[in-house]
Parts: sequence; structure tokens; C-alpha cells
Amino acid sequence: MLSNKKSGEKYHIIFFELEDWQVDYVKSQLKGSKLSLRFVKDPLSPVTASQVKDAELISGFIYSKYSKQVLDRLPKLKLIATMSTGYDHIDMNACNARNITVCNVPLYGENTVAEHTFALILAMSRKIYPSIERTKKADFNLSGLRGFDLKGKSIGLIGTGHIAAHVARIAYGFEMKILGYDLHPNADLKRLYGMRYADLKDLLKQSDIISLHLPLNEHTKHIIDKKNISLMKSSAIIVNTARGGLIETDALVTALKNHKIAGAALDVLEEENFVKEDTAVLSKEYAKQFDIHTVLENHMMLKLDNVIITPHNAFNSEEALKRILDTTIDNIKRFIDSKPENVVKSL
Repeated sequence: MLSNKKSGEKYHIIFFELEDWQVDYVKSQLKGSKLSLRFVKDPLSPVTASQVKDAELISGFIYSKYSKQVLDRLPKLKLIATMSTGYDHIDMNACNARNITVCNVPLYGENTVAEHTFALILAMSRKIYPSIERTKKADFNLSGLRGFDLKGKSIGLIGTGHIAAHVARIAYGFEMKILGYDLHPNADLKRLYGMRYADLKDLLKQSDIISLHLPLNEHTKHIIDKKNISLMKSSAIIVNTARGGLIETDALVTALKNHKIAGAALDVLEEENFVKEDTAVLSKEYAKQFDIHTVLENHMMLKLDNVIITPHNAFNSEEALKRILDTTIDNIKRFIDSKPENVVKSL
């Protein structure tokens, strides 16, 4: 913890990587606090660390790297309040050796991503995009625009964590049948929404809409592949607002081109597998690492009429981004009050 300050002395905190509106928001929320605020637009690095040697608390997104080399340049540092869920950009061993507390933002966009998931589902089920494109041309012909009701349809949720729980809640409101696949079933979802758990093969066979809500790791990569995508109904739609690598792209393209499935609605693509935090796509550092436009120019799925792609935007609401800031600010305040929350342990 921080040592007690003399009367009138303030703790030095440095915020990295914030946009102008975020700076204004942090200032408004920490006005009159025990903190001396400073803002650096660039990520924390060996160079920027040398400029903030008096920092006692630091906060930033994932492009700030907390290596031992960087931490050694911050002799007074006691708290890292990362504005992310993940913390693999932080050398936890070095932090433990120095007794530096690390806090994260474990939850912020569950309902946000779920709402975008259903926006994609509705866009596909009611052919919203082609309807808008047609009327922009003053063409009000309904030919080819017939959709389908969600009521009574089966939605299969692959992964039934926090985001999927919100998807289940919305699906229940549409009077859909809800299937789930997860190694750790959630009894509350059974009780609240009548979710029925099934193995992956049965879920793929029975679902009219399949929505993915898993992290990407060695066990989940290509959980939808050439072998099991053939199990899906020819009328089925697959939705992915989680991570692109959950679906084998070649298998999906082949199934879509050959009308083995009816469509796909994607907010994430396999080519952006290196993205571990949703908020990373908002940073200028993201553009340096990954030119999505170049990749997509040659991406066959863009040319298919039965596909909708959004640009990794499911998390991107004003409220979700404010929740990140609010949790981070609360983490800082509670640490100063010697009541730390959301403290993470070594990886």
C-alpha cells in the first residue's frame, strides 16, 4: 500500500493512452481527490517511463508494457490499474517482487456485446441490410426480402458465460428455444430461461442460430471446422461476436458458397487473432499492427450476399467504455483507501 502522505501532499498518478474525452472524464471523476494527475498520450515504454519516475500509481490500456525493464525505472510505483481485462502485458513476477498491486477491469461489456449479437441476428433474420440498400435506390420491391420469425426458433450458445447469459435473456424475451454448450453448465440459465445443455454435435444439428461466446485458446481454436460445420442445418445462421479464430475461415467460406448453411454474421475475423482485448482496436497502435482494410479487400466473405461483417464493434458503446473508466477509477480510489478490489494474481 501507499505510505501515508503529509497533510496536503498528493499521490502521483500517470494515465497513459487516453483519448481527449477520456481525459476530461477522469478529471471530472477525480476532482478534489488525493491525486496529482498527469496524462501521457503514448503508451508506457522505457522512454516514457524515464519521464515519469515519480509515478506512484499508473493506469493505461494494453499497449503500455510493464516489463521489468520499465518497472525498474519507476522506483516509487505501488499500483498498476490496467484498463483491460487481460494482464499478460504486465510482468507479474516483477510486480510481486516489488509488492506492486495490479488491478484490472474484469467485466464491462456483457450486455453491450449481447445487444450487438442480437442486432446481427435481427439483421440476418429480417434481411435489414439488403432492405436498406434497396430502398436507398428508391426500389420498394419486396422480392427476395422475406425473413423469418425468431419466436419458436432454437438458438445454440457455444459458451455460456457472462455475455451468453445476456444473449439467453434476450432470446428468452423473443420466445426462442435456448441450447447451450459449455464444459461448466450454468444452473441459473436453466432455471431462468429454460436453457437445455447439449454436446456440441447435438447443438449444431438442432440450432437455427448458432452464436459463439468463448475465449480463444488452444482448446477453442477452430471449434467450428470443416468436420462439424456440415452438421448444421442448411437454414442455419452462425453469429460470432467473440474471437475470429473460433471458426475455421476456409470451412465457413466453403459452407456459405455452397449454401450448406444460410448465412453468417461476424464482428470478428480470424485474421485479427492477435487481438486479445476488444478495446485494443480503438488505439492508434492497432492500426500500426494490423491493416484490416488490406486483409478484407481480398476476403472472399465480403463478396457473399449471405454474410454481414461489422468491424469488431460489438463492445464499442459509450456506456461500456465509461464502465472501463469507472471501474479503473474505483480501483484507484479503493487502493488509496487501503481497500483494493479486482486485484489480479500471477499468470
